[in-house]
Amino acid sequence: MAKTTKKKSVTPLMKQYNSIKAKYPDALLLFRVGDFYETFGEDAVKAAGILGIILTNRNNGSERTELAGFPHHSLNTYLPKLVKAGCRVAICDQLEDPKQTKSIVKRGVTELVTPGVSLNDEVLHSKSNNFLGAIHYGKRLLGLSFLDVSTGEFLTTQGDVAYIDKLLQNFNPSELLVSKSQKTAFKEDFGTDFHLFFQEDWVFKPDYAHESLNKHFDTKSLKGFGIEHLEEGIIAAGAALHYLSETQHNKLQHISSIGRIAEDAYVWLDRFTIRNLELYQGTSAKAITLLDVIDKTISPMGGRLLKRWLALPLKTLETIKERHAIVEFIINHTDFHEKIATHIKKIGDVERLISKVATGKVSPREIILLKNSLEAMIPVKSLAENADNKALQILGEKINNLEHLRTKIKETINEDAPVNVLKGNSIASGFNQELDELRNLATSGKDYLDKMLERETEQTGITSLKIASNNVFGYYIEVRNTHKDKVPESWIRKQTLVNAERYITDELKEYEAKILGAEERILTIEQQLFAELVTWITQFIEPVQTNAYIIAQLDCLRSYATLAQENNYCRPELDDSFELEITEGRHPVIEKQLPISEPYIANDTYLDRDSQQMIMITGPNMSGKSAILRQTALIVLLAQMGSFVPAQAARIGIVDRIFTRVGASDNISMGESTFMVEMNETASILNNISERSLVLLDEIGRGTSTYDGISIAWAISEYLHEHPARPKTLFATHYHELNDMGETFSRIKNYNVSVKELKDNVLFLRKLIPGGSAHSFGIHVAKMAGMPQQVLHRANKMLAQLEKSNRKEEQKAALNQAEDDEMQLSFFNLDDPLLEEIKEEIIHTDIDTLTPVEALMKLNEIKRMLVRNTKNKVN
Repeated sequence: MAKTTKKKSVTPLMKQYNSIKAKYPDALLLFRVGDFYETFGEDAVKAAGILGIILTNRNNGSERTELAGFPHHSLNTYLPKLVKAGCRVAICDQLEDPKQTKSIVKRGVTELVTPGVSLNDEVLHSKSNNFLGAIHYGKRLLGLSFLDVSTGEFLTTQGDVAYIDKLLQNFNPSELLVSKSQKTAFKEDFGTDFHLFFQEDWVFKPDYAHESLNKHFDTKSLKGFGIEHLEEGIIAAGAALHYLSETQHNKLQHISSIGRIAEDAYVWLDRFTIRNLELYQGTSAKAITLLDVIDKTISPMGGRLLKRWLALPLKTLETIKERHAIVEFIINHTDFHEKIATHIKKIGDVERLISKVATGKVSPREIILLKNSLEAMIPVKSLAENADNKALQILGEKINNLEHLRTKIKETINEDAPVNVLKGNSIASGFNQELDELRNLATSGKDYLDKMLERETEQTGITSLKIASNNVFGYYIEVRNTHKDKVPESWIRKQTLVNAERYITDELKEYEAKILGAEERILTIEQQLFAELVTWITQFIEPVQTNAYIIAQLDCLRSYATLAQENNYCRPELDDSFELEITEGRHPVIEKQLPISEPYIANDTYLDRDSQQMIMITGPNMSGKSAILRQTALIVLLAQMGSFVPAQAARIGIVDRIFTRVGASDNISMGESTFMVEMNETASILNNISERSLVLLDEIGRGTSTYDGISIAWAISEYLHEHPARPKTLFATHYHELNDMGETFSRIKNYNVSVKELKDNVLFLRKLIPGGSAHSFGIHVAKMAGMPQQVLHRANKMLAQLEKSNRKEEQKAALNQAEDDEMQLSFFNLDDPLLEEIKEEIIHTDIDTLTPVEALMKLNEIKRMLVRNTKNKVN
């Protein structure tokens, strides 16, 4: 007899859940059930772990299912936690009133929130963009796009892996889109530190990308945006736009243009330099970054733009000088500075507010905030237009007045409007006649009920009558049991209590219908009028975005002025020379971390391509070599951002690339040692230098044996000195042998960070002075670190032994060399025909056209001639 299998039964609710979940397999589904958002199965296990909520079980038909949920009004508390944990969250709401249906409530996904696509204020950071990134692998180059749906910013570019890597470090996207076929390639090139989502390969096709972008912007070509030649970048941008439609974001009028990240317009900072200089992120959780120190912005838009300016320092001399001139004007005009700061503080996040308008997710209170922000811009516009600075005047003129928009909002929305339009009282009185009449009816209800109560009390003689209402019976008249016999026959009993009876009358029923109808109608009219206003405002998206961008610029420049005043920064002088001259330069971050009583020791730096191309800095550990390197880079960086700099004076020839190799950073997880990472980073520098590069190298070669390290450091220094580009270089090292390079190479100069030797200790003066250092003071540093005396004593003994042994070795080597030289000379006669032959060979060799391989072959040929001659002499 065949065994029959019992078919699993599934409840209607779980059947509906399963069908919706099947459409969003990669998302965690928040399923609205009554007053709760529920999660089931694997989603419940994940949600409970992230949110710290209780995980339970329930029977759904014939099987048990995990369950975890939270109240629907707590969505803004729990949603950010899920998104920040890297989850894609599908919010499934009830699409109809449960009271209006006898079958299961209709449900559907109303929004898909992902790390890179969110309009939720709790998920977003006010001073940071929330970029969705998309990468396309082309045949030669990679396309890269950044899109922030919360602000409407849309950027694209293309380049090699190193360029894309640098931009990923700078823009730090919250989520990255990659085609499924490039999953392995991406992880090999960029690692696993990003929130990735893999899309189908067909999304990354040229025709589809062009069609998507042209349809969105309502254009026939992309020439107007200046990106038509970026084929790989266009494909990446198309993939990002496609993802928005996939995540239920279809109202995207605020994404009104797409811009190009022009590689040749900005200073090149590779990923190692961004990390080494700690621009945005420190090497430890508590580390203070450059951004932490320089960010004095007071608006969200300014904060986000400052990050962009830090990521993309300028190379255009005219624009840099324009920024410096505005900063100087603000510093010199205290009244202007104070007034513009006062008004900017009153401006909300206009960029994100107008984006909410476009997406239909704005509240009445946010519309009022938008109006108040636009009003606060008017005095800013006036101040800028009347400033005695042409660049400021131009910025002021670009701010749109938008009087019509401000007036319309003022007429339509209540100043004290609620967060949610469903709470009522959003529309201003006097705006709509019908609404005013209905409101009068609703508000006059108390008077009407008071008069009814007075009349019924008089007619019945019941002094304790009470008129009230509840959700079950609506309005009713309550009579105590002691007065039941006085109740008129026309009253209808609705409920019996222990001590009283509740009744209704025809008049009360009629009044109730009228009041309920009015309240319902009021809510309908308010929602309709609000929706009409939001739609009407969308025509002002672009001018509002323009205003937001101008305010962001003014805030950044005002921030620079505040920074300069608070920290005694100077205006740098920039030109198109190749010189770098810093007088009394300071490290902007370190000086803020010193105790108030301890002054920062400032230092001078001079570099050019002709006389002092490379400074070789020696000195003990902890003496401040690395700080001098970093502060030089940061001063140049700040200057080309348009900021004043921490120095007494600075003259900077425009720099186009800043390279740093500072500090050890193992990459063991990728199978690379400290030394391998160091060599990779250094190789990247040597392969990308230009004549306007600034190169900063710290302790190159220390990851291997001493002699290997010295050899590598020497060879790298020599390479940089002899390179046709002659890049300006600071080279800090503890290899004192490199001081000898100053005697051989004309453009290498020796400097050291001075140290004062005391009786049993050493004092770090942290001052850069000419000349090389001959000591490391390593044992002194160990003593300062609290090393046990026994270890220090043993170290000193070993040092003495090694130095003695080394002197013996040097003497022995010198004797051996002298004997070899004498022996070699005995083999040669200055009139020897061989020497004449070698001389002729060298003179007639064209070195300029000689390839490296040919040179080696020529050298080998001369070597064979010498060896052969030596053998003949011996024989």
